[in-house]
Amino acid sequence: MIPQSLINSVFSFTADQLVSGDLPDTVPVLTSQVEVVPQHWWAGFILYLPLISLILCGLCAAMKVKTKLPAWITTGSLLGSFVFSVLLYLDYTGTPELIPILSWINLSWGQGETAASFSANFTLYIDSLSLLWIMFVTGLGTLITYYASEYMEGDLGKGYTRFFAGVSVFLFAMVCLVLGDNLLMLYLGWEGVGFASYWLIGYYYNKPAAVAAAKKAFIMNRIGDLGLALAIYLIWTTFGTIQYDELMDVIASGQWKDAYEGWSVSVIPWFLMLAAFGKSAQIPLYVWLPDAMEGPTPVSALIHAATMVTAGIYLVARTYEFFLLAPESLHVVAWVGGLTALLAATIGLAQHDIKRIMAYSTVSQLGYMFLGLGVLSTYGAAYHVFTHAFFKAALFLTCGTIMHGFAGQLDLRKLSGLIKIPGWRITSIAMLIGCLALAGFPLTSGYFSKDAILAEAFVTQGPGFEALGWIALFTAFLTAYYTFRVWFRVCLGKVEYEPGDDDHGDDHHGGEFHPHAPRFAMNFVMAVIAIGALVAAVPYFMDTKADTQLTGGWVADMVHDSTARGGLPGLDRHGLPLSESLQLDGHDHDASHGHEDHAHATILGMDPHKAMYYISGVVGGLGILLAAWLHLFRRQDADRLKSMLMRRWWIAWLPRAMERKWYIDEIYIGLVRSPLWIASHLMYAFDRFIIDGLLVDGIARIPRLVARWFQPLQNGIVQSYAVTMAGGVALIALLMILFMQFWQAGGGS
Repeated sequence: MIPQSLINSVFSFTADQLVSGDLPDTVPVLTSQVEVVPQHWWAGFILYLPLISLILCGLCAAMKVKTKLPAWITTGSLLGSFVFSVLLYLDYTGTPELIPILSWINLSWGQGETAASFSANFTLYIDSLSLLWIMFVTGLGTLITYYASEYMEGDLGKGYTRFFAGVSVFLFAMVCLVLGDNLLMLYLGWEGVGFASYWLIGYYYNKPAAVAAAKKAFIMNRIGDLGLALAIYLIWTTFGTIQYDELMDVIASGQWKDAYEGWSVSVIPWFLMLAAFGKSAQIPLYVWLPDAMEGPTPVSALIHAATMVTAGIYLVARTYEFFLLAPESLHVVAWVGGLTALLAATIGLAQHDIKRIMAYSTVSQLGYMFLGLGVLSTYGAAYHVFTHAFFKAALFLTCGTIMHGFAGQLDLRKLSGLIKIPGWRITSIAMLIGCLALAGFPLTSGYFSKDAILAEAFVTQGPGFEALGWIALFTAFLTAYYTFRVWFRVCLGKVEYEPGDDDHGDDHHGGEFHPHAPRFAMNFVMAVIAIGALVAAVPYFMDTKADTQLTGGWVADMVHDSTARGGLPGLDRHGLPLSESLQLDGHDHDASHGHEDHAHATILGMDPHKAMYYISGVVGGLGILLAAWLHLFRRQDADRLKSMLMRRWWIAWLPRAMERKWYIDEIYIGLVRSPLWIASHLMYAFDRFIIDGLLVDGIARIPRLVARWFQPLQNGIVQSYAVTMAGGVALIALLMILFMQFWQAGGGS
């Protein structure tokens, strides 16, 4: 039975009425801009193929297959999903489409004014934003899976099939997240990618560190998942639907219910923000991502660099209208993103594990993306997601190749001159391309995508946004430095290396270790993704649609034609309750790009969008030059600098704190983990000794104790029974005498 309070908290019209236009007089008729295209049924194979791959991998496991068949099945399935995604993009007309797949949940209750409904079906929502995301998710997924076919071959006959089954689960969930037409389908994918991440981080379940990292990721993400669940509930009770097209129509009309005394609309973006911060590793929920590097490197490249961790960015972009209804939430998004970028960059400066450095770099770059969202540059955020997917995947894959060939060695102090070793040139060049893009070197993809965010931080008016711009520029300098610290140390200089701790007996010949170079699959994928990182700059120069009048090329068009635009096409932006703090001198501010007259916004006296080309290039170049000096030409100076800092008490805390990750893990242990551990043991003691020991077991022991007192009387000896009877008679007589005395003393007759 649905509670009346729940019924009263939703719209008095159903979702079907909203679409058909058969609404009460008090609700204006809305025209949906979505087209239902059942003839595109074949797009469902984007969803089906990873699921088929999972089933086939299960059969391979049941049949104890010990070949690479699971890898070929998974790679072929994901390639099929990518092909269908590209076909869908080529067939896209510019109008958002709904492609029905499966009827799932359709509920309705009440009659008349109390009528309400809830529907969530497996239906694909195709617009430019979802097409942008799904193409790089499936494309990179295919390449990285092919890379893994060689990388994971040491596990043939053991966990090989289990690994590719996990990848299949992940891609199925990611497709649900990106292509679902409603928030419940997104939530299903959201939980699915979290489960797949837990599965694959803990792949090496015999390693305590991997098991601990998997649990840490799972628990930290549950915090964000709670935020998403609460947001979905409030969206439904306030707006009457959880389907994207209907939500945009209701928001445009302004005809939503003032649920929960009016605070629901203002609190929804905060719950969405919590979900995004958990999945995309932002302060304070970022600590799980660096530990996730305990999983196989292809997992780090696919899930924890290119795809899953961008789900938080996708969520905010997809639901951007809710943030515009409560603009203060965007201030927090911007500041959390900027501070996360800076914090993670400072930690990356002092780490020696190259894979962990890339992990902190991922956290930092995700911070840039949130900064872009917060300063109304959804275009910059989406473009940086797109470019980052390529260059960070290339960097992780090169780290994995080094780890694979050098018996697990990842310490940059124990590797040098990689480019001079036969068979390692492709790895070194792919890493160089990834480092250039990450550092924002001029004309690389990362240069253009990061500049879009940096410039907008100086343009958009908000609390301390200009300071955030300078913080982001300083972070860009740190990024360039620590990125090339890795490349100069590992790939250039004198050829020196030490093997890691992994057991690779075939790499030892006559007692001497020889690294084994990657073969075709790994080299091919690294080369293709590195080229992709270069080509990702091309969309910036592509012509945009004439009616959008945007710069930024293809990605700007893709964002502008979606819900991430920051406003519906044809809707007067001044009609929305967008606070003055998020507008520029009263001008309309299209959040997809933010490109308008910036006459009053300057940086060093220049237009920020033009000045940033030069400023960011100089900043990145200085970082690279400093890294070259300390880690290529004068490596001994880096050691001297660190020794000098450590000898001075007033500054020694700085390198020590950065190396220890600012003691964030220790703070979590002290403020969260230890109190919970103590509380759990206190509760256990209370339950064991008070509830069970005293109340439950204690009461149960009373009859047993009484029985033991009388047990000696039941000994089978007649004389004892006679004595007992006599004693009983005497006791009864004594009680009667005492009773009579009390009776008489009380005046009884």
